[in-house]
Amino acid sequence: MAKNFGIAIHGGAGTIRPQEMSSVKEKQYKEALEEAIQAGYDILNHQGTAMDAVEKAVCILEDCPLFNAGRGSVFTSDERHEMDASIMDGKTLEAGAVSLVKTVKNPIKLARVVMEKSGHVFLAAEGAEAFAKEMGFEQMDQDYFYTDFRYNQLKLAQASNQVILDHSSDIEKKFGTVGAVALDQYKNLAAATSTGGMTNKKYGRIGDTPLIGAGTYADNRTVAISCTGSGEYFIRNNTAFHIHSMMLYGKKNLVDSAFHVVQEELKSIGGDGGIIAIDHLANIHFEFNTEGMYRAARSSESNLFIGIYK
Repeated sequence: MAKNFGIAIHGGAGTIRPQEMSSVKEKQYKEALEEAIQAGYDILNHQGTAMDAVEKAVCILEDCPLFNAGRGSVFTSDERHEMDASIMDGKTLEAGAVSLVKTVKNPIKLARVVMEKSGHVFLAAEGAEAFAKEMGFEQMDQDYFYTDFRYNQLKLAQASNQVILDHSSDIEKKFGTVGAVALDQYKNLAAATSTGGMTNKKYGRIGDTPLIGAGTYADNRTVAISCTGSGEYFIRNNTAFHIHSMMLYGKKNLVDSAFHVVQEELKSIGGDGGIIAIDHLANIHFEFNTEGMYRAARSSESNLFIGIYK
């Protein structure tokens, strides 16, 4: 088994400035990130799999109302919740994804079961809900996903007739996705991403999070990546697969590949946000073109890191 292993997580990127964050709120974010990263790392440290580690870390972030995924998901224009998630196994290139689910407590768990038991890669809306029920998933009522903070966001968005990427003030812009990437002691990579989407979104809009290659990708030959940002641009850029391709076919390293895609290719079409990644050698990297990204990492070769600002 490999002696080098590690995990990285994110809780969204965007306009995140120290002067706009209270000390209490910052402490809450850091504690939540630490809980998630430690849980994932403990799995790896006890010779667990990268798949189990990323699923566990994302589940913890989904259960935390601070992040726009699972329990903290934002409201759609009709005052409901529509959640998306995806997961990918770098060893087999198998993947699972769900979109527009409304009652599932942990969409990332459902995405994994889609991968392992459905015979498909991507299930959406009523079909995904029916599959979840068939697989024995507990159905949560809408009250479980309700928070005053998210409801007030919706009212502000409706008042200005805007679709908003997770924000808490008129000048803030945050991309509220959560994700995790990991390399285990068996040299296998995995990636997972989950989101509640956009505040006040309409028409069943789907972003990059559940799209394999756009928001999530893992391949043992190169890298595991989870994205957070302006989803439409990440889809058009095929961001996660783009970085993997530069590494596999262009023989570029992770840092150079991520910089080129996030700082040059994405920005050239107006896309903002970021990625977390871990390569097949256990190198962890964060790349974002926003003012901040909620992030954390830990590996067998490095101590716990938690960051919010640039």
